Amino acid sequence: MLALNSLRITCSSRAWLTTGRQTVYKAVTCSGHCMSISPTKEDTWQSNMNFVAVGKGRLPKPVGSYRTYCTGQVSLNCWKCDEPLYKSPAFFCMSCKVVQPAEAGTSFFKIMDCDYTFTLDTQKLQRRYLQLQRSLHPDNFSQKSVKEQEYSESQSALVNKAYKTLLKPLSRGLYMLELQGMRIEEGTDSGADSEFLMELMEINEAVDEAQSPEEANKIGQDMKEKLAELTGKIDAALLKGELQAAKALLAQMKYYANIDEKVKEKLSDFM
Repeated sequence: MLALNSLRITCSSRAWLTTGRQTVYKAVTCSGHCMSISPTKEDTWQSNMNFVAVGKGRLPKPVGSYRTYCTGQVSLNCWKCDEPLYKSPAFFCMSCKVVQPAEAGTSFFKIMDCDYTFTLDTQKLQRRYLQLQRSLHPDNFSQKSVKEQEYSESQSALVNKAYKTLLKPLSRGLYMLELQGMRIEEGTDSGADSEFLMELMEINEAVDEAQSPEEANKIGQDMKEKLAELTGKIDAALLKGELQAAKALLAQMKYYANIDEKVKEKLSDFM
């Protein structure tokens, strides 16, 4: 058995070798079908995570146990020139500059180079999105090989999905819970109390019965205030690692966000 940074290998592949604070790649050959690698500091974006505190005022950082890779799905070297890919995710090879295949399972936060926090910098997110799409858009690869065209399409689609997910607080929060294996089911929340559900019913009726843009705008402003209040509470819950509380608050946010969209539709009817 070869022991490298708590590494267990049972197949032909390339393993990660961490030296100091720099991660490099090392070829390792053996027999089998898959391998398990213990996460490095940079490799902390797994679906099955536990929270540990990383400092005052910062969101607890996810850490995980072993992560399984299949040799048929992961390449740590450029598919064209076989040079090592030192960054993850790797959009282009630093040696031959060729676009690389999208890495399945990579965290959207990592793709968009954002801090793992509910209150992320959306302006930075937008700048990152534009930067990536300028280089990855399929139009840039119309004269390239079929493989490069396919890779650019998959990379561009993944960047689009990551951007849309992280842009709005609701989808961002739901994704953060999903990374922890928690989901909010569609439909009525069985945990919602009758008073809250009655409030939602009254607000929906008020939107339906609004007779002017002013009336609809008033409801819309109320929803924005409620969503802002919930954003602060969700951020606080996540900072403390209180995932169940964050889940309950996100369920409320989902209802208010739906009403906010309904108000926008109502306003469009007045135009």
